[in-house]
Amino acid sequence: MEEQAREIIFHHQIPAQLRFSDVDRFGHVNNSVYFSLFDMSKEKYFMEVVDGDMFHKVNIVIANINASFLAPIYFPDEIVIQMAVTHLGNKSFTLTQRAVNIRTKELKCECRTVMVCINPETKETIPLPDDFRQKVKAFEGENLL
Repeated sequence: MEEQAREIIFHHQIPAQLRFSDVDRFGHVNNSVYFSLFDMSKEKYFMEVVDGDMFHKVNIVIANINASFLAPIYFPDEIVIQMAVTHLGNKSFTLTQRAVNIRTKELKCECRTVMVCINPETKETIPLPDDFRQKVKAFEGENLL
């Protein structure tokens, strides 16, 4: 992940709510569950930082997602999902998210996602709205490339 070469400050984080059903037959949280946790984190970030009403005007979809699973999470580990927008392009932006054990501070998983802004009617890519860009810049500051 290109963002690993620099220090990212995660201004946004939420606790992950693990359920017993998230655990697979090997006793750890199934890899597919991480993406649900990261989706929950994205939604919370957009609601708190950007304003959820913006999504009635535009759609933001995943163009690329890559996760590095570094260590297993076991139920009932206490996990926090941290998130930062690390790049703003013209029509896309990049998120860096990670799952961290609250008690041990061990990094369990890191995920890089590129999201693209599209017109909900035409399904064509469009520039990121100015208000989105301004709110993210104000919140992230030094994290942005």
